[in-house]
Amino acid sequence: MTSPADLSRLRINRDAPAAPVRRALVRKLIILGIVIAVIAAVVLLLKARAVPTVQVVTAAASGTSSAAAGGATSVTANGYVVARTKASVSAKIAGRLASLGVSEGSFVHKGDIIARLDNADLLAAVSQARANVSSAQASVIETAADRDQLAREAARVRDIRASNPTLLSSQDYELATSRSAQGDARSSAALARKQSAEAALELAEATNDNTIIRAPFTGTVLRKDAEVGEVVAPSVGGGLTRGAVVTMADLTTLEVEVDVNEAYIGRISNGQAARITLDAYPDTSFRGVTRQVVPTADRQRATVQVKVTISDHDSRILPEMGAKVDFLAPEAAHDDKSVIAPRALIRVPEGAVKTDSGATVVWIVRDGHLVRRVVTTGPASGGYFEIRSGLNGGEQLLTGGVDGPVTGMRVKVP
Repeated sequence: MTSPADLSRLRINRDAPAAPVRRALVRKLIILGIVIAVIAAVVLLLKARAVPTVQVVTAAASGTSSAAAGGATSVTANGYVVARTKASVSAKIAGRLASLGVSEGSFVHKGDIIARLDNADLLAAVSQARANVSSAQASVIETAADRDQLAREAARVRDIRASNPTLLSSQDYELATSRSAQGDARSSAALARKQSAEAALELAEATNDNTIIRAPFTGTVLRKDAEVGEVVAPSVGGGLTRGAVVTMADLTTLEVEVDVNEAYIGRISNGQAARITLDAYPDTSFRGVTRQVVPTADRQRATVQVKVTISDHDSRILPEMGAKVDFLAPEAAHDDKSVIAPRALIRVPEGAVKTDSGATVVWIVRDGHLVRRVVTTGPASGGYFEIRSGLNGGEQLLTGGVDGPVTGMRVKVP
């Protein structure tokens, strides 16, 4: 007898797609992958064929600049505008500020009153000193009268004794002479006390006058350092005590202080012409003259400070403004052709000089392609490098727009 079949192993997989559906799904996935690959290839091709726009700068050969263009630039340095005549004005004595008659921008003349301190106690001291002078003056008058009276009595005794020595004893004569001398001494002492009282009055008046703060020179108030009610003193002692009352400067003495790399200081001399450009007005330049090359160097920074007087006075020029100074090379004293002309000085911004594989290079944009050029530079000065070899001047140098430049890369200049 045949045993019945085991039907428990029979299962229907309802999740598995039918064969035609499975083939269609595989075909769609293959097509999707091909499309993604094509799109990626197109994107890479377009990116490879795209020409980046770069920023360039022209390597300027300053030795070929014309006089009309302002003269050849010898050295460039950065610094700040300062006032040669500048002071923090403070009181000579400590006290509470009672009034302040100026504000930022106020123009004052030498001797004008800037502020006053509370001086009630000092005024009382002046009145007392004047009273002491009056008292001393009265004492002088009184002792002078006594002196004159005693002098007359001594003279009369001397005359009587001279005419008849028997009428007066020598003791009376000596007593009269002694009283006259004492009168002179008391008169002299009273006069000395008067002079002392007068000196005390002068001291009291001078101390009271020190409560008046005056402008030490003609100039402009740059900053208020104290307000009415604050305690000010010649030297700050901490706490709420203020030192200076105002800070003022003579804006007619503005100049620019710059730090020049010591490698280039030999190209700068007193009286040398300069061109000044303020960071606030980059499109405007002002004439200047080198006033002083400070006779010491900064050891750590390897720079020398140079002070340049601003010849073109302009109300837009303010202290502490950032400035760039181009020291102009002097014109040739004569046209002697036997003298060898100096090499043209080529200066480029620091951003155009790169380091590649240990070499100092610049990237030249030529006919829409990048060309690598090894150069030799001098020390940086004022944000510029002097190119001592590798460039002739006039080349367009890459300064930005490409992160990884390579030789032959196509670029375009805006």
